[in-house]
Amino acid sequence: MVTVSAGARLHVGFQNLSLTHERLYGGIGVGLAEPRVRVGASRADAVSAPDEVTRRYAERAVSVLSVAGVDVSVERRLPAHVGLGSGTQLALAIYAATAHAYDLEPRVREHAPELGRGGRSGVGVATFEAGGFVVDGGHPTSRFTAEPPATGEWNVPPVVARHDLPADWRFVVALPAAETGRSGDAEDDSIRRVVESGDPATADEIAGVLTRRLLPAAAEGRLDAFGDAIGRIGRLNGSWYAETQGGLYRPPAGRLVDALESGSVLSGLGQSSWGPAVYGVTDEARAAEAAADARRVLDELGLEGSVLVSEPARSGARVDS
Repeated sequence: MVTVSAGARLHVGFQNLSLTHERLYGGIGVGLAEPRVRVGASRADAVSAPDEVTRRYAERAVSVLSVAGVDVSVERRLPAHVGLGSGTQLALAIYAATAHAYDLEPRVREHAPELGRGGRSGVGVATFEAGGFVVDGGHPTSRFTAEPPATGEWNVPPVVARHDLPADWRFVVALPAAETGRSGDAEDDSIRRVVESGDPATADEIAGVLTRRLLPAAAEGRLDAFGDAIGRIGRLNGSWYAETQGGLYRPPAGRLVDALESGSVLSGLGQSSWGPAVYGVTDEARAAEAAADARRVLDELGLEGSVLVSEPARSGARVDS
């Protein structure tokens, strides 16, 4: 059996959701060291998997790799549809484990579209490959249609910037027990409506924050400047989604962000993907205090949930034979 594990990812937002500009989407995000998905795979004559979602990804992996079958087990899972990239990390981990079980070299970026991943954002694929803080180049706007392309009919967006973040940084993530984020057809429909009415001026402002503030801060390891920049980009993205998600952040994420912003321990507060995950960044020395603040805020708001603390991932998926 071969085992593959991969960390979660945070999705800060997109660079452009307006049809006016040449490139559409352009994901911005960060790979986390924890929590992780961990799957095992061994050769088999058919596909064996513990549940329907895992089976679907295993069947795609077997088809893409042209192998007989695979026996897949899932030792650890990421919470599904909360903003941590669970679908992409599980699909790619199953694919990579299957490839290694057959002594094949995984071609993750090449095969991700056939696995149904990387259709909009390339952040999840990039962090699976190498971790880090990632910015992708998006897709040509001319390819946008009212209906999403069929599985496999796209290329994963290229990585245009990647930086290892300092090892003593910590991302604190609050996961309220709320309605899970959008996925599948519901997500496709929401994104389509946002893109068809997206304000190009918002993309112009994001470009300035990205190039003049966020990228230099990531390259130089300046925590407060990095946090200020991702927080601003998150709010600007929220202005695109305000009508479809009920505000700059999808409830109850907005209440969490507002409450946590009153403290001075976390910076860069925002909602990952469609939420409900809310994240912020701090350093190792203040991480315990920040996590305690997040738990306190959940309690004060009457929200059940959990809080996790993670280093930024400085490498991609791990393989154990």
